[in-house]
Amino acid sequence: MDALLIKGGRTVDPATGLDQEMDVLLRDGRVAAVARPGKLQGVAKKTISAKGLIIAPGFIDMHVHLREPGQSHKETIATGTVAAAAGGFTSVCVMPNTAPVNDTAEITRWMQAPERRAVVNVFPVAAATMGSLGEKLTDFAALTKAGAVAVSDDGKPILHDELMRDALREAANLKIPVVQHAEDTRLTAGCSMNAGPTAFRLGLRGMPNAAEAAVVERDIALARETGGQLHVAHISTREALDAARQAKKDGLRVTTEVTPHHFTLVDENIGDFDTNYKMNPPLRSVADRDAMIEGIGDGTVDAIATDHAPHAFHEKQVEFDRAAFGITGLETALAIAITVLHGHFQLPLRRIVELLSSNPARIFNLEDRGTLAQGAHADVTIFDPNKKWTFDATQSRSKSHNTPYDGWSFTGKVAVTIVGGKIVYEG
Repeated sequence: MDALLIKGGRTVDPATGLDQEMDVLLRDGRVAAVARPGKLQGVAKKTISAKGLIIAPGFIDMHVHLREPGQSHKETIATGTVAAAAGGFTSVCVMPNTAPVNDTAEITRWMQAPERRAVVNVFPVAAATMGSLGEKLTDFAALTKAGAVAVSDDGKPILHDELMRDALREAANLKIPVVQHAEDTRLTAGCSMNAGPTAFRLGLRGMPNAAEAAVVERDIALARETGGQLHVAHISTREALDAARQAKKDGLRVTTEVTPHHFTLVDENIGDFDTNYKMNPPLRSVADRDAMIEGIGDGTVDAIATDHAPHAFHEKQVEFDRAAFGITGLETALAIAITVLHGHFQLPLRRIVELLSSNPARIFNLEDRGTLAQGAHADVTIFDPNKKWTFDATQSRSKSHNTPYDGWSFTGKVAVTIVGGKIVYEG
């Protein structure tokens, strides 16, 4: 492969502690060298000027729904990964709630096959139970051997105590995390948004905070007992975050992710039944939203993940309580993080890069990713933290356009996305 030299950008690599202007040389799909500006002259046929830009390890989205197999009217692995590249993501971890559910090694391998035409790295998160029915564990060893990086019944939480205990133990033996969608569905049946004044005004049934917090607290107790690695997906309530904060203080292997919509939006934004604001977990109260921002700042939150959940137009254009849960998010995550967290709350750019790259790589044990250390995979995200732009959902690379951010103005945009030393997106 031809070498590629990225020149003169502010190079931010939290994994190695690097944060200064550097040149980065990529060769044969790996990081060949990182050196002071001008030290790597004449070593590459192609050069990218990154003056005024940030050079970061390739972003990793820990929580994405690409809908294949079985739901290609919403998204395909090909279209979803093109959207990921436009958002600066060089790797996506894809959830198993496909049709059929990804509960076998065969489906796990199918997702990663070249025929899917992915333009970024695809790392499947396999189902924890057969059919995600919460009755019998899948073959974790076979799934891991096939390429799964974690197990989860995302969207269908594991509620049976003994089954979750067994899942944490088995996953610990294989050094992979169990990812839990924390929701006690016995408390949320028939609910379509957060419990609170807005739900009362709209006449909709609301999900109480306790439905999330109780599952997180139960899972932490099981992680303490088993020594397993628990990752809490799309955390959204203050109570659940407080429980995770204490678990970390106690030295347990408990990590969390938060979505951009849960640190920017609240249930009041639903207005008069706007289904583009319907997701699960639901948008919460102002107090919960503020708790997510606090958790990002104090280190309780480990990662930003999009929970990219594309749906066809007709699946959202129905009554609110009948509409599908979820929004797209791959192309707006970085911009939201920079605009809100950096611009309004002065969160350092280095922390944002950590939340999007090195921490996800560490949690999912993605070796030689999430860093620009010599020898690491040549996955690089270059972005302009000062670029002002407006998101137009009709121009999205995703197959679906169900987003509340259409028409929003942002600061911060991806300039170049590089996967394995190959440019897959130029903005």
